[in-house]
Amino acid sequence: MNSNILPQLASLDLAEANALTPILQGMSENQQTQFMSIYLSKRRDPVLILVCTLAGFVCFAGLQRFITDRIGLGLLYFFTGGFLLVGTIIDLFRYKSIAEAYNSKIAYQTASMLANFK
Repeated sequence: MNSNILPQLASLDLAEANALTPILQGMSENQQTQFMSIYLSKRRDPVLILVCTLAGFVCFAGLQRFITDRIGLGLLYFFTGGFLLVGTIIDLFRYKSIAEAYNSKIAYQTASMLANFK
């Protein structure tokens, strides 16, 4: 493992860092550095998802879905008031899993992008 990316991995929570480790194992040091640079710029922090979900109670339901590239679901939340706030309340409890799913998708997309440009 590249020693330059260890501080970046340490800034992530343990579950996210453990999920990234197998992806990073098959890469060269240069690819690992590129991967972490791209991944950290695209990932979503769970606290951001939580704040966007809380904004659904006040002004803009579905914002958490828009920032995780779930545009269709975001529009549905927006026009139905977060399914009359039921969907927003559920997302309030699921904000970490929403962030994990999005970050996992971004990690695999970034890894496949780097594999194509070897």
